[in-house]
Amino acid sequence: MKKAVCLLSGGMDSAVTLAIAKKQRYEVHALSFNYMQRHSKEIRQATAIARHFKASHKVVGIDRRLFGGSALTGDSKVPAGKTIDQIKSGGIPPTYVPARNTVFLSMALAYAESIKAKAIFIGANSVDYSGYPDCRPEYFRAFQRLAGLATKAGVEGRKIEIKTPILRLSKAEIVKKALELKVPLQLTWSCYRGRKEACGLCDSCVLRLKGFKEAGVKDPIEYKK
Repeated sequence: MKKAVCLLSGGMDSAVTLAIAKKQRYEVHALSFNYMQRHSKEIRQATAIARHFKASHKVVGIDRRLFGGSALTGDSKVPAGKTIDQIKSGGIPPTYVPARNTVFLSMALAYAESIKAKAIFIGANSVDYSGYPDCRPEYFRAFQRLAGLATKAGVEGRKIEIKTPILRLSKAEIVKKALELKVPLQLTWSCYRGRKEACGLCDSCVLRLKGFKEAGVKDPIEYKK
């Protein structure tokens, strides 16, 4: 069976992406990162999701000092209470983690080449998202070129494909895809806060709730508001 590395954050988008990789009959090797982010709940949920899909799962630690200046790795306040329009027109938010996808994809590329995987799946989205520069289609096209230049596999013609299957889906379409693929949405966690209940107010919660509302489905996780 062909192998694929799938970046798994514990959120809905990455869980759906893993399910898509499984449907495409890949042997999935899930990869998560503990970079001392604001909370560890997403790592626990990623582990539960990988277990549900019977995928192998590695959690790699990264020193948080590499990712300074972000509300997700420091003590600055996480924005909350914004409308969808404010999220989409507000530029790059303080929850942006410097070069995070580049770091993660580079490590996934090394892992993929070492296990002779043919693809890397990442659950990035450029439709309903918070304005991160490393979630844009042009970014992934550029990284695909880099992957071909920077690896022995690429030089020898054994391309490792960067797959972004939900890149152009709305959050509502992602919810519908999750239901179609029987993704355990109750295990996913999108909130920037790692409490018992999701806050319902941070950008990530607002975008997630928008998707469920437009899909006409109730979100199975609990919210404080």
